[in-house]
Amino acid sequence: MESIRPSELAERLQRGDKLVLLDVRRHNELEICVLPNVVHLPLSDLDQGHHILDPDDVIVCICHHGIRSAQACTMLESYGFDGVINLTGGMELWAQEMDPEMARY
Repeated sequence: MESIRPSELAERLQRGDKLVLLDVRRHNELEICVLPNVVHLPLSDLDQGHHILDPDDVIVCICHHGIRSAQACTMLESYGFDGVINLTGGMELWAQEMDPEMARY
């Protein structure tokens, strides 16, 4: 599974790379902090809901610390998705490295 650090993701977003940001956290976690323009599909719903995603897209999976998003990457790969990337350290590391003003939990 491919992974990306927050700084690399920020660079790619700033460059305008076509990425789907898939946030697999629970709804209440997104109320605390979230990146713009994410597709929200909780990990618990991924098995039933992955059909809303395009297997040809590059999908960056995001969670709190990078554990659930790694699980999401594995699941998506098992469904035939090739371009899945895990955000190392999740939103916690994003806040530390990229946005110290972001709310954390």
